[in-house]
Amino acid sequence: MSAIARTTSGIGRVFEHRFITYRRTFRASIFSSFLTPVLFLTAMGLGIGGYVDRGGANAALGGVSYIAFLAPGLLVATCMQAASFEATFPIMAGLVWTRTFHAMYATPITPRDVALGNILWFGARLLLISSVFTLVIVVFGAAISPLVLLAIPVSVLTGLAFAAPIAAFSATQRTPDRFAAIFRFGITPLFLFSGTFYPVESLPAVVQPLAWITPLYHGVVLARGLSLGTVGTSALPMQLALIHLAVLVGFIVVGSLLTIRTVGAKLVRG
Repeated sequence: MSAIARTTSGIGRVFEHRFITYRRTFRASIFSSFLTPVLFLTAMGLGIGGYVDRGGANAALGGVSYIAFLAPGLLVATCMQAASFEATFPIMAGLVWTRTFHAMYATPITPRDVALGNILWFGARLLLISSVFTLVIVVFGAAISPLVLLAIPVSVLTGLAFAAPIAAFSATQRTPDRFAAIFRFGITPLFLFSGTFYPVESLPAVVQPLAWITPLYHGVVLARGLSLGTVGTSALPMQLALIHLAVLVGFIVVGSLLTIRTVGAKLVRG
């Protein structure tokens, strides 16, 4: 068997393990995947959005309704939150609590297989979540362009841009104590201040660069441009859209390499 075939087989085995484990809870997960976007879009998009639209603030949103502006941002932000959770406690469980990944390492499966198999699983979970969320967006009439379907892979990439670096960090931890800080001082502020609920340009000038360097900002801008059909126009030139995409891919590549390194170090140390 070639090296590529062995690597593919190992990654597939790790992915299969995560999938079999997920089968025990997938019903509740699918329900929450529908419930979350419905509640968010009803409360924020229709509820608060009604006040925003009547207040005449649509010019600042590019002339669209608030729910059309909000929906793709919530899509991407939800994937960020889901990916961040998947990359924390499940990784620690496999390396510290249940040591399942150590059991895998005792077989021909390599640390790289363990790392990439988990990242592949993150992508599969995000694909399910973003597909359901996009369906709800369409049902709510919040998608202006059929290009909203391309917001699904953008959301997956954005989630992976968070999951890969966080998984690398999780593999270095022995207790979950620092995970709360990640969500409290990282994920939650980004959810609020990276353009999900209002344009980043509304923030003070000194704060805006902080939003620009985060994956969520790039994912939100790109997904929103696809949902509104503004990609390739003056609102979002194609060159700028490709830059947003490149930033997301860059975070994923660097994070994946770091995850391979830290997971390998943890497994080798035992």
